[in-house]
Amino acid sequence: MSDLPRLTIKLCAPRGFCAGVDRAIQIVELALERYGPPVYVRHEIVHNRFVVDSLKAKGAVFVEELSEIPETDAPVVFSAHGVPKAVPSEAASRNMFYLDATCPLVSKVHKEAQLHHKRGREVVLIGHAGHPEVVGTMGQLPEGTISLIETVDDVARFEPRDAGNLAWVSQTTLSVDDTHAIVEALTARFPEIVSPHKDDICYATTNRQEAVKAVAPDVDAMIVVGAPNSSNSQRLREVAERVGCPVSVLIQRASDLDWSDFDGVRSLGITAGASAPETLVEEIIAVFAERYAVTVETVRTAEETIAFNVPRELRTEAAE
Repeated sequence: MSDLPRLTIKLCAPRGFCAGVDRAIQIVELALERYGPPVYVRHEIVHNRFVVDSLKAKGAVFVEELSEIPETDAPVVFSAHGVPKAVPSEAASRNMFYLDATCPLVSKVHKEAQLHHKRGREVVLIGHAGHPEVVGTMGQLPEGTISLIETVDDVARFEPRDAGNLAWVSQTTLSVDDTHAIVEALTARFPEIVSPHKDDICYATTNRQEAVKAVAPDVDAMIVVGAPNSSNSQRLREVAERVGCPVSVLIQRASDLDWSDFDGVRSLGITAGASAPETLVEEIIAVFAERYAVTVETVRTAEETIAFNVPRELRTEAAE
């Protein structure tokens, strides 16, 4: 019998890669297979250092702006977060061969914003300033026709040109509960504001938050595997904290663990943000198994079967 203390690990399901992240990584990998390195990628393809480093090792070259890319016939991939309209325009003006890895659910928000603008509405975007998805969505419309709202307090300060001619859209990776509060404030102040036909927060963000809500109240500590610049991962940590988990930490790798956070822990919840690969979850379970007699349980709150096609250029080549 083991002398190690017992630890029950509750794995949230769903966790980790979503369909949009899976598609984006596939696009880079297929481009590398088909065209060979280098394949240039504008911004981190997804917000995960492990994923980015593994693609770098295969020949992907990451840049923040197209201006960093020399004159080349090599493919250029736009990240899953989406880009402002100016980026494909610049790529076209330089005759670049580009592949758009924007998540289809982000593209849906872009189309909604464009449609509202076309119909003469001022657009409100609920999101976090500076996040690449927000930069991309705001960059779909002329300056001054879309306004960013980050908090309920922002709603009170917002002064639209025409309060009777507004519509809202949102970043796809927000806290479901926080966004609901902002939408309530918007509709209370602007009763005629037009809402999306279907919630803009993506299915994966919602499902991962619901799984955390099911696990976090029943464990001594919660680990969210993800990057500090990953919006959906940060929201998972906040959700765990909000539902009463005493310790809620966001880490990228097992090597980031601060063992003092887990003194006396007998039950542990683990989830992973939508851009964190499962191998990082397995790595963390393995290091706990060196210190504890571990029992692993999976707590599933939803099934996910969604998959997105890669761009036609890569499908055609793959078929050949």
